[in-house]
Amino acid sequence: MPKVVLFQPEIPPNTGNVARSCVATCTELHLIEPLGFQIDDRTLKRAGLDYWPWVQLVRHANWDAFQAFRHQQGGRLLALSRHASEPYHRIAYRPDDWLLFGRESSGLPPELLSEVDQRLLIPMTGSVDHGGVVRSLNLATAVGVVLFEAIRQLEVG
Repeated sequence: MPKVVLFQPEIPPNTGNVARSCVATCTELHLIEPLGFQIDDRTLKRAGLDYWPWVQLVRHANWDAFQAFRHQQGGRLLALSRHASEPYHRIAYRPDDWLLFGRESSGLPPELLSEVDQRLLIPMTGSVDHGGVVRSLNLATAVGVVLFEAIRQLEVG
């Protein structure tokens, strides 16, 4: 099963909702610190409901610690970024993939994007009233979209 990786998440309810999706799909959740909240934050726990005992949570002190762990485990690192051209649904997912999502406010730093195996895009065509294009989805929504596509592909086989 692919693993979900959140790089320095900032908003506790988003991480709580991602954790709940990970429990529902038996998916490991990896958090790369520093986090924008305490792991015992009330809103984090609330969004994750009473599923926290079943979250397969792995915390990494920083990017380098995560990369060392990932290299030991193997698998491709797939980054979701608006700075990508390949749509997330046009690749063939593998059970050992790592699905990397960036900070809610700023996404993934360019230096991290240079270290991934592939960049993927969630296509969006909507625009907002002031004429700008929507830059990103809510983190929990983005994780759900990509994670469930990976699971669909792997279970259909």
